[in-house]
Amino acid sequence: MSVFNTIADRHGFKRIDTSRAGQFRHYGIRRMMAHVGLPAWKLPLVARSFMGMMTDNAHTIPLFDGVGDALRHLSAGGVRLAVVSSNSEHNVRQVLGPELAGLVTQFECGMSVFGKASRMRAVLKASGVAADEAIYVGDQDTDAEASHRTGVAFGAVHWGYATIESLREAGCDEEFVTPRDLHRIRLSS
Repeated sequence: MSVFNTIADRHGFKRIDTSRAGQFRHYGIRRMMAHVGLPAWKLPLVARSFMGMMTDNAHTIPLFDGVGDALRHLSAGGVRLAVVSSNSEHNVRQVLGPELAGLVTQFECGMSVFGKASRMRAVLKASGVAADEAIYVGDQDTDAEASHRTGVAFGAVHWGYATIESLREAGCDEEFVTPRDLHRIRLSS
């Protein structure tokens, strides 16, 4: 939200009143695009601008408290970690830092927010993991959508962008209230 209006000015769509930011957490990506008048054809340009701005500041973006510990716990328990993100791999690695990025076995990054399903399939194929043995943890309705399209369970987080109510509407299989709750993820026997 801190850079949204800068990007809106740059690409010619409506600004938002940041005092109403909480309201927008109930909006899915498509609804948000309609609200600000952002046509789908501009989305790749807007995404590139966002990633460029994030590249300049990625080293200052903190992880949510407890995410690092959760990733360490999962990795130590033998869970293979992959990142599927519309953000760039460079930005994801910068935010994670070298230690945590080193726990991730595969990065599939830089696609459209609507292109995650094909990247999730690529992760499954490369890792040899069946869709019904994986879980995709995310914070947007498009994450749930991609999970459903690939047959992967969707784990909705309470601490991310979208509200848990909107993620429930999108169809989540698991809920994680805090990052520590990710410890419940186990290898299937």
